[in-house]
Amino acid sequence: MRKINQKDIDTRLTKVIRDLSDPKLYDLVCHEHRLGEPMPSIDKLAKMVDKIRQVIFPGYFGDINLNLGTIEYYIGVMIDEVFELISEQILAGLCFSCNESERPEMLQLEKDASQIATKFIEGLPEIRRVLTTDLNAAYLGDPAANGIGEVIFCYPATRAISNYRIAHHLLKLEVPLIPRIITEMAHSETGIDIHPRAEIGEYFSIDHGTGVVIGSTSVIGKNVKLYQGVTLGAKSFPLDENGNPIKGIPRHPIVEDNVVVYSNATVLGRITIGHDSVIGGNVWVTNSLPPHSKVVQVKSRQAEFVDGSGI
Repeated sequence: MRKINQKDIDTRLTKVIRDLSDPKLYDLVCHEHRLGEPMPSIDKLAKMVDKIRQVIFPGYFGDINLNLGTIEYYIGVMIDEVFELISEQILAGLCFSCNESERPEMLQLEKDASQIATKFIEGLPEIRRVLTTDLNAAYLGDPAANGIGEVIFCYPATRAISNYRIAHHLLKLEVPLIPRIITEMAHSETGIDIHPRAEIGEYFSIDHGTGVVIGSTSVIGKNVKLYQGVTLGAKSFPLDENGNPIKGIPRHPIVEDNVVVYSNATVLGRITIGHDSVIGGNVWVTNSLPPHSKVVQVKSRQAEFVDGSGI
């Protein structure tokens, strides 16, 4: 290898630094920090979600040996920590998404963040109640589950649905950006992609889970079960007069109560899957189905290959 001297190295590194500092190259990917404003932090959000999980499922997570005689003290300490973390991250989300021309005073943003954080904390009992129905659905729907504790500890869907329920509550409180980060954290960990804007009813379960995609305008009723690889997605997007996708329009399926969708099924578009329907594995559904429908793929065709022919 040709030897290079220190001067060569300095010259080449200086050119890279100059190129990376050229506004034409970082215009779309640079966010200028404003003095004193927090930024959304994945590390702090992960810590916050862990604390919330310790509150919702007391005794399962964390380093403290729970004593039921002191549970109120335990919950109080956790709630205090959650409030501090969520207040800061809500403020970060508000600051990050503020329109510069309509920017409120920092003091007002801090008050807004505290009020939203308080409303979020008030919603935790309801989040726990709904998550309890999800745990029951997973336990009762899976012969391999030996108890609710196993579902809490081991099932990736528990983590994904927990993050979704937390994020969805924050989204309903009009917190920007933070809800999406929370569900994408679970997506990275479990392979289950649930958009926080989706509406999902009680007793929701996902078996195995990897590869499940639930789009942002999906509406899922009560007692719905999805298997791994299921997609509740959109068809092609309508475009505006400038050729850009029109955002925010309903474009994902409505899945009514008591529907089961088996593995790797793909359900696309703003269609309605009627209640008590069953969609078999590996099928594509792009039209609405009446209640009590059953859709399965055509019977597989058996063929024989000799010496690799036909493969």
